Amino acid sequence: MALGSLSCYQTKKANTMTTKWKIDPAHSEVQFKVKHLMITTITGYFHSYNLEVLTDGDDFTTASEIEFTADVDSISTKNDQRDAHLKSAEFFNAQQHVLISFSGRKFEPDADEYLLRGDLTIKGVTKPIVLHVDFGGIVTDPYNQTKAGFTVTGKISRKEFGLTWDAVTEAGQIVVSDEIRINCDIQLIKS
Repeated sequence: MALGSLSCYQTKKANTMTTKWKIDPAHSEVQFKVKHLMITTITGYFHSYNLEVLTDGDDFTTASEIEFTADVDSISTKNDQRDAHLKSAEFFNAQQHVLISFSGRKFEPDADEYLLRGDLTIKGVTKPIVLHVDFGGIVTDPYNQTKAGFTVTGKISRKEFGLTWDAVTEAGQIVVSDEIRINCDIQLIKS
């Protein structure tokens, strides 16, 4: 949806009330992608997560709260051995660091998309990041629920968050890339 299309959902602050939005997990997906041996991409998912957003009316650029958490123990790369390694102290240390969290500070227009600025915390390390957001629009579903859709993408360095495990093959190939790509499809329900 083009940037100008969001304006049809905006109203003057004087006439708005705070709107609470929550994640619709049945219609959302939180995933990450990482290079393996620098020749293929492995996709991982978090199956348990939460997101709550507070806005003035239906205007997401007024968001006063954007709080996301993912349960580290819910990670899945469709390989039990790899998932156990990711949950271990060599990576996420799921026993000590149960959640990954993101606290959004600003949702702002940027050309034909939006930028979401906030703080990401992984393994006890918090860093500011910028995510790119494609706003899909706001609709009313067949059950009379108001929903908003977003595609969120970004990149982080895993090593900056303390995920420093490294290995190199005998031929000198890096086993796991430092760059992690974030890829989320989010559907929110007005509550």
